[in-house]
Amino acid sequence: MSGHPDPSTIKSDHVQYFLGRDGRTVAVLVRGTFEDYAKYPPFVDTAEERKTLETHYKLADPLRDRYTKAHVTQDALPLQLVLLNREKGSYVKPHYHKILEPLKATTKFQLMMCQRGLGRIGVYSKEGDHLGTVELRPWDMIALYEGHSIEFVEENTKLLEIKLGPLADTQDMVSLAGQP
Repeated sequence: MSGHPDPSTIKSDHVQYFLGRDGRTVAVLVRGTFEDYAKYPPFVDTAEERKTLETHYKLADPLRDRYTKAHVTQDALPLQLVLLNREKGSYVKPHYHKILEPLKATTKFQLMMCQRGLGRIGVYSKEGDHLGTVELRPWDMIALYEGHSIEFVEENTKLLEIKLGPLADTQDMVSLAGQP
């Protein structure tokens, strides 16, 4: 994806980026109604990109990848969000992703997804700046790279939290001063 624009500069009603004072990405919200695949990489512009698709995927038309896959996070972020909406019969060949270099994150990161109900997520930088509040409805998700709060707004709200492990033997939560 190098040479492609920074996804956080792309305008979409379905994706929202929360940035810290220095412009770093603190959180990325993706609405369950996302359909803006063509706005985001990969763009399948080069012969190398097409060869990669043909090597690793079984797709009816490899160029359709342009309209059925969206990388909505910057390449350097430690948690990537990729949305896939492929045709029946499409197949990703068995694989794994090796770590090319040690993670450079200073905080653990997580993905919060709403399965039912309504959750309210406050987004905070590690400096304690409140960057915004979002309401998660079913199938909305937010990647959180720094601070956050969680409020369950409706009865029977069910949120799925996926976070970096392993779980520490001692508490690894750091309170943000002055926040409720």
